[in-house]
Amino acid sequence: MNTILLQPTDILFFRDGRPMGGASSGHGSAWPLPTVISHSFHAALHRASFQGIHKHAPGRSSQTRDYSDQNRSAHGRFFGSLTTAGPFPVSPDGEWFFPRPADADDSCRPVSIPNSGAMGASSLPQPSRYPVVSTKPPSKDTSRPWWNSAAWQTYLKNADLGAGILKCDNDFADTEHSYGIEISSESGSVVEGQFYSAHYLRLREGWRLGALALAEDKDFRHPEYGGDLVRTLLNGRGTEIIAGGQQRICTATLQTPNGNPLPLPLGPKIAGVRVKWVLLTPAIFPKIGEHPGGWLPSWVDQNNGEVRLLDGPGKNYAKRHRVLEGKAIDAHLVAAITGKPVPVTGYALPNSADPDRLEGGAKSTHLAVPAGAVYYFEAASLEAAQALANALNWHGSGDATTVSNRRSTLMGEKGFGLGVCGTWASPDRNVPGHPCT
Repeated sequence: MNTILLQPTDILFFRDGRPMGGASSGHGSAWPLPTVISHSFHAALHRASFQGIHKHAPGRSSQTRDYSDQNRSAHGRFFGSLTTAGPFPVSPDGEWFFPRPADADDSCRPVSIPNSGAMGASSLPQPSRYPVVSTKPPSKDTSRPWWNSAAWQTYLKNADLGAGILKCDNDFADTEHSYGIEISSESGSVVEGQFYSAHYLRLREGWRLGALALAEDKDFRHPEYGGDLVRTLLNGRGTEIIAGGQQRICTATLQTPNGNPLPLPLGPKIAGVRVKWVLLTPAIFPKIGEHPGGWLPSWVDQNNGEVRLLDGPGKNYAKRHRVLEGKAIDAHLVAAITGKPVPVTGYALPNSADPDRLEGGAKSTHLAVPAGAVYYFEAASLEAAQALANALNWHGSGDATTVSNRRSTLMGEKGFGLGVCGTWASPDRNVPGHPCT
């Protein structure tokens, strides 16, 4: 994927779905969600007016899609191949920072409790088997929520942070307060007597937003960049794009050579049968049928914690590409620490060419598991543990420059559900402060 740095030319406005009015100033200074970057690049590609772009036909499968030229021209969609990740804070010297793991500094760990499987012996939500408890005494000290790659590597080694760099939000950004006047969407003029206050995000000198983006089009061909629409958009160097609300401008610079700065696991092989998966970006798990979703991944059985992932391609993919179908991974979710949910929403402008957006309006609101959440698994064997790590690591088992796995049920192409795996110790009751010691 293309590695891109976004340098704001002014303050930024990243509003969520909470109201702005009266005594509420909204939450426009929060660090942007992955949807913001995805929408920014999608809009920039549309404004570029590329010719000869592939148009995706509507329909959920090849059996129901209408591939007629008339239907494609009226209702097809461009840039369906766009995938993004980020943004993450990037320091003036090029250091990338990522959300802190929820069980960092050995402050939390899964422990066993007597008769945890007996009815009434535990209030843990199914299918959790072990509670995650803290090994540190209560304190009012706050943790630094952003870690660099060195800190992440030592964390995955279960070692002291050492030379790792930790940052707080105010180390790289400030919140500014401002007032505005409501504009009528119909007339484009001010609405008399309608004022609002808002918070804005201002990055400190030299700090930027780091993002990853790729859009390989199968019909488009540039003489120098091939089918890579993002690289073509940036002219191999950079350009300006709109990020967030109120038409705020960022200078997008393409990094060369193109590397992937996301944290990597310790090595190609996992040690032991206990695997933990730490989210680098939020993940959305909606309710599907009887599965409750929410904090529980959609690919985990809600009753016994069985993992419903395969160690290879699914049935339909294997049939189309004439390869072997993947087998089920013998592993179970046994514990998790997730934190407070993050609301994800948006607003769609009317679009006469899109039957789903004829009128526009507010999008559905989803509650995402926040970045830094940790899920603990137990596998039946070393081979199953390795297969699970390959299925959950953002780069899979292949090239460490390619984002292969996005384990969010929704909006994975927008950068949700990226995670990295490590190991965790056997649960026990010999933990200071644990009621069973």
